[in-house]
Amino acid sequence: MINESIFKAYDIRGIFPDTLNEDVVQKIGYTYANYLRLSGSRVVVGRDMRLSGEALEEAFIRGVTEAGADVLDIGLVSTDALYFAVGHLEEPGGAMITASHNPKEYNGLKLCREDAIALSGEEGIFQIRDLILSGELPKAHDYSGSVEEDDITAEYAKHCLNFINTEGLRSLKIVVDAGNGMAGKMLPPIFEGLPFEYVPMYFELDGSFPNHPPNPIEPENMEELQQRVIAEGADFGAAFDGDADRIFVVDEKGVTISGDLLAALVAKNVLEKEPGAAIIYSAVCSRALPELVRSEGGRPIRTKAGHSIIKPQMRSNNAAFGGEHSGHFYFRDNYFADSGIIAMLTVAELLGRQQDPLSELLAPIDHYIRSGEINSEVEDQTTALEKVEEHYAKRDSAKIDHLDGLTVDFGDWWFNLRPSNTEPLLRLNIEAGDHATMKRERDEILKLVRG
Repeated sequence: MINESIFKAYDIRGIFPDTLNEDVVQKIGYTYANYLRLSGSRVVVGRDMRLSGEALEEAFIRGVTEAGADVLDIGLVSTDALYFAVGHLEEPGGAMITASHNPKEYNGLKLCREDAIALSGEEGIFQIRDLILSGELPKAHDYSGSVEEDDITAEYAKHCLNFINTEGLRSLKIVVDAGNGMAGKMLPPIFEGLPFEYVPMYFELDGSFPNHPPNPIEPENMEELQQRVIAEGADFGAAFDGDADRIFVVDEKGVTISGDLLAALVAKNVLEKEPGAAIIYSAVCSRALPELVRSEGGRPIRTKAGHSIIKPQMRSNNAAFGGEHSGHFYFRDNYFADSGIIAMLTVAELLGRQQDPLSELLAPIDHYIRSGEINSEVEDQTTALEKVEEHYAKRDSAKIDHLDGLTVDFGDWWFNLRPSNTEPLLRLNIEAGDHATMKRERDEILKLVRG
């Protein structure tokens, strides 16, 4: 019996082999190909370096070919390279075997259809789950699909380099922590086309993650990179998650830049090349981001977090770029898919065009004090949210919206409180013009949530 909990809002993820094993993944591959009616078509399949990746990729391919679809196996790649392959080769579907930033015992699948449009819970993943659980799948085809192997690394490197102009850039020194993940394979051919020096950290592919977990959103996983940037006298540092679709950046002083401020830098670069472009940003991003977009002549569009929301919004608005505070950065010309590698390149280009260090490039953008994301374990999330809203609705000048959880804005400070999709947590982000206001209001909100 399949454990339903592996089917998430954005992908499929579980612990190998307890909840996700070869038999389960073979069923998913077979059902995926039937759901998208891919018989006679070709599916692009890739994987990251996780220890269970090869076995699960083979199982998925068995399922797809049993459904009568062909497979292009591109092997070890980053997730953004898988999306590139689907879009660039104009294939009707693709699958990446990865658990992204999760610990080593996890694995999973990110699925997409034509134009690298990702499947989400409501648009494909839950339908695949229900088809498997129903037991009413079509019988296997009389013929099996074929399997062809290819290496798209060089083509992907060329694609990434097309996002920037390297002429006239000053030399930069960049420390890169690949975390034993896929950035370690994808970045070397890209740096061959750049006028920059890079210092590699943990570029060896190793799904046991011997140095630190592949999750740069956790501060402790950034400490070694911060120290190395200072020791090397580097211009900045970049840390990638396991499948390299997410990035966090450290400035020359060893300070980690929040995802929303990094998005502001990328947006600045994009708008210099495409004045007036629409820029999508998630509701929990700093207001510094939409302020910068407006000042650069762009059109900021606020939306709920999550790729299944942001990507359709980008398509409908023809947005050039979209950013989330979680370190996901989406590019229209990358088939609207997220790429940590392209985000790193755009920041390097922006920095390479001027002499000031990264911290000084950020200073005029960042006017606010932020709490960072604070998690509170709450069993009844709905009741806790209602309690907080009722409390703040009594205050004059409170502007309340429910675009993504609860957002309350008082002009000089605001907060967002939203439930986790996967855990009994409420996530708080608060931003103010000064430390005292931020700390005072943060403590009051947390007392309400945890009281």
